[in-house]
Parts: sequence; structure tokens; C-alpha cells
Amino acid sequence: MRSTGDVAVVIPARNESDRIEATVAGAAGLPGVDLVIVVDDGSADDTAERAGRAGATVLRHSRNRGKAAAMETGAEAVRLLETTDAPPGAHRARHLLFLDADLGDTASAAGPLTEPVRAGDADMTIAVFTERIRQGGHGLVVGLSGAGIERATGWRPAQPLNGQRCLTRAAFDAARPLARGFGVETAMTIDLKRKGLRITEVEVPLAHRATGTDLRAQLHRARQLADVAWALAVRL
Repeated sequence: MRSTGDVAVVIPARNESDRIEATVAGAAGLPGVDLVIVVDDGSADDTAERAGRAGATVLRHSRNRGKAAAMETGAEAVRLLETTDAPPGAHRARHLLFLDADLGDTASAAGPLTEPVRAGDADMTIAVFTERIRQGGHGLVVGLSGAGIERATGWRPAQPLNGQRCLTRAAFDAARPLARGFGVETAMTIDLKRKGLRITEVEVPLAHRATGTDLRAQLHRARQLADVAWALAVRL
């Protein structure tokens, strides 16, 4: 591990063996990044092995615990590595860049997300994808999240569920405990806004895998809807 950077990438991953290597490689080359953590959240495929081959530090959940738990695990691993690897008196907290595992080659374009945080101009950035892929039925959850955030804070992000975010360590700690599962982004935005932290949206040419309309995709969106609704109910 190099010790010259000020950004650690945390990638929650579950059954992403076909894209995780490209995502890790793209993330590792970003400016300021000297540590890439992949948290394998109960995968049934070889996501963990492929991530390790690509150069990531890999942690594994023996069962699927959800996105928020994977984010917590990754952030805590960064903290422990900083404490154990740094010379006495030289410990510093890296900024945390969270990326989704299915970005593939486009992960190499995530650098602008870190710039306002590294410059001290923002406490958290949220990605706005310039490359939009049509999502089957995704609009209901996005609309619920956006409206809920606006009701709670008076501000509505363009892509409220976007998981590509860079935070200072202090901002991440201020957002804890994280809301469960897929409600984490909605809750994080509300909690940090209410605490007066600075949030900036940044356009980046990133892209997810397109989601379909089959039963598996619909069940995924139903879980998203339930988690976002719960995060909002607690805060509103």
C-alpha cells in the first residue's frame, strides 16, 4: 500500500465478478487514491477473488448484510489500516470515496468527485451521471427519495440515490449510524444537510449496468423502496 494519497475507495460488492476487476483498476488510478477496499457482501460467485487479483484489499461478509453494513465495514477497515500502518504521530484520516461495484471501466472517470472534498470546498459530493441508462421502474424510488429529502431539508438533489459519493472522514462519522440497506444515501443526505455540512453535486461520466424488468430486478427495487421509505419515516 502506498502512503502518499489522501483518498481511500470503498466498494461494496455482491455477485459482481464480471465487473469488479475493471472497477477496482479504474478506482486505483484515481488522483489521490492509495487504498482500494472491496467489501464482498455475501457473494455466491468469485467477486472476492477477482477483486483481490485486481489489487484491492478484500473483506468478506459471510452472509449478505446490506449496502450500509458493507460501507461501515469498509470505512472501519480504512481507519484501522491508517492507525496500524502510519508511523507514530503521522496518522491522518483519508477522505472516503464510495463507488458501486458495477461501474466497470467508467470508474476511472470518478476523479472529479474527490476534488471539492480534497480542496476543502465540500464535506460531501454526490455524483450526477452524465451517461444515463434507462432503468426499468426505477423512477418510483428516486421520486420518493428526492421528495423526502426536499421535505426534510428544502433541497432536492438531482440523483438522490446515487451511491457514488466522496466524504471527509468527519462527515462520514457525522452520518453514523447509517440507515439500513438501500436507505443509506437518502438518510446520509438528510442527516448531513440538517447538521449544516456542505454538499456539492458533481457531474461525472460514470454508468451502471442497465437494470431489467424481470422478477429479480423488481424484487431489488421493492427492497430499495422499503429501505428508503423506512429511512424517511424515521427522519420525517
